[in-house]
Amino acid sequence: MDQLNFFKCLSDQTRLDILTILLLRGESCVCDLMTALDLSQPKISRHLALLRSAKILQDRRQGQWIYYQIHPELDTWCVDMLKISLQHNPRAEQFKSSENTVQCCD
Repeated sequence: MDQLNFFKCLSDQTRLDILTILLLRGESCVCDLMTALDLSQPKISRHLALLRSAKILQDRRQGQWIYYQIHPELDTWCVDMLKISLQHNPRAEQFKSSENTVQCCD
């Protein structure tokens, strides 16, 4: 992973929040991210596409739903940086709760 591209991907609050949610909750679908962040599907999907193209995220399709997770082959230093950013994200506490999830894709 190229450092410059990695940090460019982290330079947006929405992307940081998406990564925080995925670190805290594990694999999540778009509708869970929409609910947690109170954002539209197109906006979430645009950020997910950027993170996926940078190979920070991995996706899988199950029926009509797409689930996202931190890429299992992400360089160790990248995962370490994500964990550090999680510790310093003041919004992380609100994302821990499963109250911000929906049962759209079960």
